[in-house]
This record gives sequence, structure tokens and C-alpha cells, in this order.
Amino acid sequence: MAEPFLELTGIAKLYPGVVALHDVSLAVEPGEVIGLVGENGAGKSTLMKVLGGVLAPTRGRIRVDRTEREAMTVPGAIVAGIAFVHQELNLLDNLDAAGNVFIGREPRRGPLRLLDRRRMAAEVGPIFARLGIDFGPETPVAELSLAQRQLLEIAKALSLRSRLVIMDEPTSSLTLSETGRLLKVVADLRRDGVSTIFISHRLAEVTECADRVVVLRDGRLVGRLAKAEITPAAMIRLMIGRDLKAIYRPPAAPPGAPVLEIEGAETAAHPGRRADLAVRRGEILGLAGLIGAGRTELARAVFGIEPLTAGRVRLDGREVAVGSPRTAIAEGIYLVPEDRKASGVVLDFSIAANVSLPQLPALARGGLIDRAAEDRLAEAGRRRLGIRAPDVEALVGTLSGGNQQKVVLAKWLAMKPRAIIFDEPTRGIDVGAKREIYDILRGLADAGVAVLMISSDMEEVIGVSDRIAVMHDGAISGTLERPEFSELRVLELAVGHGGG
Repeated sequence: MAEPFLELTGIAKLYPGVVALHDVSLAVEPGEVIGLVGENGAGKSTLMKVLGGVLAPTRGRIRVDRTEREAMTVPGAIVAGIAFVHQELNLLDNLDAAGNVFIGREPRRGPLRLLDRRRMAAEVGPIFARLGIDFGPETPVAELSLAQRQLLEIAKALSLRSRLVIMDEPTSSLTLSETGRLLKVVADLRRDGVSTIFISHRLAEVTECADRVVVLRDGRLVGRLAKAEITPAAMIRLMIGRDLKAIYRPPAAPPGAPVLEIEGAETAAHPGRRADLAVRRGEILGLAGLIGAGRTELARAVFGIEPLTAGRVRLDGREVAVGSPRTAIAEGIYLVPEDRKASGVVLDFSIAANVSLPQLPALARGGLIDRAAEDRLAEAGRRRLGIRAPDVEALVGTLSGGNQQKVVLAKWLAMKPRAIIFDEPTRGIDVGAKREIYDILRGLADAGVAVLMISSDMEEVIGVSDRIAVMHDGAISGTLERPEFSELRVLELAVGHGGG
């Protein structure tokens, strides 16, 4: 067994009235993959901020290469060979890919100290090839998809030639093939003596790549699992202190007539390709497919953000016009977007202000917002969905990912939806909060709301859906009833091979 080059001993971080970390110890050896798991709010981010020098611990010891220090600094962490791949992407849209990789340490040339773009491109080329990146060093970041940006963040970390790479939800925006490629990169890093701390709510990936697992709960280290002990069930038991029931919950009644029908829908992203879908009363229809298949574009078109270049939308058999989000909302069609922080909530607003946003005219009296009515509306949503916050005046940006998602739901549920589209509803959400979101989806379907759930998480789409429609290249390549569900069948349809 190699000697650890990094040790955290008895780390605690205290805030007034809050214990964020309590007596947490962690050692990192060269060339090992440590899975770090826990629910949102368990202390993972705080521990990583201590390790990266962003936060100083209240007490405890940090030892790097046998040198003890009271706290890390950000420059000290970089010198020590610690690199981060953050879930919240830290990229600049106005720079190209290579410029983002080298931000703050750009190579220069000549007496005028001009940027050496040729050298930047030459140095990132092998890293891009290693990750299978399909864009060039000079590609503007503004043109990259969410998945491509995630890979660029990973490339930036690898460019630092680090000894330890901390990956926070690195696969949350990646396709199955991209995820497989990333896990191979993690294995290659291990072989080269580079360690990885792999933080993920996708426990199957942790099971596949981790040499050992460390579990946090309520700021405390509650368990460690050796390689042979790592299973999703074992991790869940430690994370939430109990066994988690099976994901699937059958509907309260057999499905009824279609509520939301999408007929011959064509979007600008996939000209000439048309999609047909019908979501029945009382069911959750999962929409699967690879990234780029057109699922999000279809959702945005049905909600009126992007135009439908062909096709029609019906609610309860009546054709409706969805030329804008305003008209979609008026018809009772709502969208919970993939990127909730960019499109679903206003982080600097309170819970009350977010919940009331879509229906401010109804809350206005003489041109002024009735604050008491606004608070009552938000408080009803907070209680109904179990939003964990001291009150409805709490800023949404201070909440966990799961609670932010509940604020998005509270906003729409206050308006009595007829059809609601969830685009990646549990992205970046811990396993306990996921179950709560799944229960909300089932409750909506049982209440007669048409629920369309877009998900790239295979376990989720199979475990939650009553039926699965699979999209390929802008069209529906097949629909599966529950007895037909399997990863193989979904993948066959996702790549356009629907035959048996």
C-alpha cells in the first residue's frame, strides 16, 4: 500500500448554528479512485472547498507530502497538484476552447508578449484526443453544448498535470458513450498514478470506477466501503440511514385517454424529421434518447420557446396554439427546464418571488403586488412539496439543488397544470431528493396531469416511467410498454435500430 500524499484529519467547519463538517478524516494515495457520496447538504462541497483552499477549517489538520498546515490556499492547492472539475461550469463564453483551458496562465511569445495560440492549440490537442472531444481548440465556447462544456472543464483540469483531480458530478450532462469515455479516462489516470475523487449521484458509475467509497451524512463521515463492498444498495443505506424502496410506483388507476398529443412535430434542429407522441391521463411517459436526438428541442417547441416548423399540439383533443411560452402557460402547458439555474429559477429572488412570477397579474391590486397573497401562495407550495427553507423569504440561490427544483415545481403547481414536461428532472440531485421528485411526478399523473419526463439516466427512465418513447434524430423511433423495458431495447431504439 502506497503512502498517502494528502491527509485530512479531524476536519470540522462550523457556522453560527450550523455544523457543516464534524471530525471528517480522509487520506488520498497515488493512483486511486475514491468515490465520495452523500445527499445534498451532506458536506461534500464543504469538504472539497476546504481541500481546495476556498474555505479554512474551524479545526483539524491538513498534511501534504508530510508537511502539515492549518489550511490550504487556492494557489497552494494548485501547487500541490489538486484540480477541480466543477458541476457548475466555470467557462467564459467570449473565449474559445483553448483560451478557457489556459485562462490565467496563457503562454506568450515575442517582445510584445502576444498570446501564443499555436502553442495553446498544440498543448490541448492531445488532451482533446484523449477525451474524444469533437470540437477544436479555436471553437467558441458559446457554440458548445452543455455536454461539450462538461468535457472542456475536464480537459482544463487534465491540462494542469495534477496529482489529484476532483470531479463533481462530471457525467451529469454526458451521453452514455461520453460517460463510458470519461470512466476510461479515470482508469487511465489511475494507471498513470493520478488520483481521482469522484463525486456523483449516479451510483452505478461510482460502483464501476471507485477503488473505495467514502460516505458523508449530515456533515459526518458515516461509512467507508472497500472495492468488494461497493454496491448502490450499500451506498444508499449509508447515505440516508435506511434502505430505499424500489423506484417504480404503479399508477393509482389504469391510464385514460390522451391529454397531451404531439402530432407530426418538426423543429429547426431536425428538418424533415417529425415526432408523434401521446401522453395519457394517469401515466408518466418517459422520453429517452441520446443527447442531440431532439428531445429538449421538442420540449422547448411545445412550450413555445422555439417554433414548431410543422405539426400540431392537442390538449384533450382540442388543437392549441403554442407560439410563445405565454400562450403555452395560458393553456396549462408547463416546462421544467434542464438547466434550472439558468432557466427555471431566479437565484437572487426569494422563494415567494419565484413562485409568484408566472401569475403576477393575478396577485396585483391596483398595479401593486399583494405581498400577503404572494407569501400565502409560496407557503402553500413550500408545505406541499416539503421545500427545506426557514421561510419563503429565503433566497433560492441558498437552497440545495433538490429544493431549487421543488421551487420550480411549486411555481407551476400553483397554476393547476394540465400538461407538464420535465427535462432531466433530477440532474444534480441526491438520491433522497430524487425519490421525493419521483413521488411528485406520480402524484401529478394520478391527479390527471399529463406528465412527460425527458431523462438521460437509464435507471431513472426505466424505473419511473409507465411507458417509454425513444427519440432518434428528431423522430420517435419506438415506444415501449412496461413489460418490454430493458436497457438494451432503449439503446437499440436510441441509435435507430428498432428491430429485434
